[in-house]
Amino acid sequence: MNAAATAAPALSVKGITVGYQGVPAVRDLSFEVHPGEILALLGPNGAGKTTTLLASVGALPVMSGQISALGAPIDRRIERTSRRGLALVPDSRGVFRQLRVQENLALSKRRGGPPVESVFDHFPKLKTLLRQTCGNLSGGEQQMLALGKVMLQEPKVLLIDELSMGLSPIAVQDILPRLRAIATEQAIAVVLVEQHIDLALAIADTSLVLHHGRVALAGPAERLRRDRQLVEAAYFGTTESNHQPQMERR
Repeated sequence: MNAAATAAPALSVKGITVGYQGVPAVRDLSFEVHPGEILALLGPNGAGKTTTLLASVGALPVMSGQISALGAPIDRRIERTSRRGLALVPDSRGVFRQLRVQENLALSKRRGGPPVESVFDHFPKLKTLLRQTCGNLSGGEQQMLALGKVMLQEPKVLLIDELSMGLSPIAVQDILPRLRAIATEQAIAVVLVEQHIDLALAIADTSLVLHHGRVALAGPAERLRRDRQLVEAAYFGTTESNHQPQMERR
């Protein structure tokens, strides 16, 4: 069992139904993520992955069920949720493209928080790009900056939407192991929405596959990685319910 699983969950989602204008996009979803764990949230476009992340930070109200983080229910005031230690990296990455790298980092630094230089421990390339305008960076460099910015906020729960969007396979293979190291070393609970299934399962502890807003498959990432056929069946909605493993931790 992962040692992180002995701690209380950093993020707990219990039976939530959430959607838009009264129409559910996610139905009866439950999961937990503990400090230091990575949950890979997989599924095709429209499966409800981004909806789940938005609800988890309080940006989208739930119709039923409950979400709690760090021992308290989620607050709909996003700025208060952020101060408590929840952070979302959107698929747009959230960098200011017209500003330089050093200006983006400076804007994210909190009073009394870690120094900007701490970002270079995990993303040393950013140190060589400080004077570069973000709009001139590659997709991988922008994603490193997005993660660097959020690390300056000292998150305890980190939600990442489509980390690999627009990135080359080489960039993805570089960034994902760095994310694994960050989660482990700083005991951050991570929910990762990712389209590169094998790479996501390689760094995750647990995984959920969503299809049409419902859980099609759940279990330890290592087990799901060994049974790619089952994962693909869940991904495309052909998995039978009696084949679904229970969510466990290795």
